Amino acid sequence: MLQLKALVKHYPHGDGQTVTAVDGVSLSVGAGELVALYGPSGSGKSTLLLMVAAVLAPDSGSVVVAGRDVSSLSPREAARYRLEDLGFVRQSLDLLPGASALDNAALKLLGTREGVRDARRRVTPLLVRLGLGERLDHRAEQLSRGERQRVMIARALSNDPKLVLADEPTGSLDSERGREVLALLSELCRERGVTVVLVTHDPEAAAYADRVHTLRDGRLTDEQPNRGLAPAPASLR
Repeated sequence: MLQLKALVKHYPHGDGQTVTAVDGVSLSVGAGELVALYGPSGSGKSTLLLMVAAVLAPDSGSVVVAGRDVSSLSPREAARYRLEDLGFVRQSLDLLPGASALDNAALKLLGTREGVRDARRRVTPLLVRLGLGERLDHRAEQLSRGERQRVMIARALSNDPKLVLADEPTGSLDSERGREVLALLSELCRERGVTVVLVTHDPEAAAYADRVHTLRDGRLTDEQPNRGLAPAPASLR
């Protein structure tokens, strides 16, 4: 489903110097697999995800998703790829002020020209599953930071993507809600064959993955297979 081939990304760092954020990363992830990229801040994890999302272009190497090289897409093609084929859970909480949780979650589907009623119908079960069933009509500014994060997760999953990128998806959540989100992502893998790449510095979050790869100074240093996915909370069974 996903192949990273010798990815390299540099950033300028004053006085003509450069910093290597990603240094020759190669990785294959199969359909229905949840893989965690584990490491400290500044290790290159988020840069790697941005290249998979076709937000950043690599300086060398390629990103192949379902046989398609997304590292060479035009800006228009990249935007369409993110809208239609990808689920991207980012750390930023980019909700429309004044709009309800329901309409914020449906925003991605509306971009695909789906009708408002159908879009709301599709995202409602996701919001309920994420514990927001009583908050559907609350405006963005009435939601807590953790609730806004869960709306963003529902939006990312709304288009039934086959590839989900999750950048510290539990960073704004308490322990219980964080476990529920991780359980949902792991269940997507098992039930729908969705591929998930999870970026985290939290060992508890990494425990939900099938494989854990440690990333340091832009390089993958090792791989640790997990014996099994962490159990889902009772509320999601």
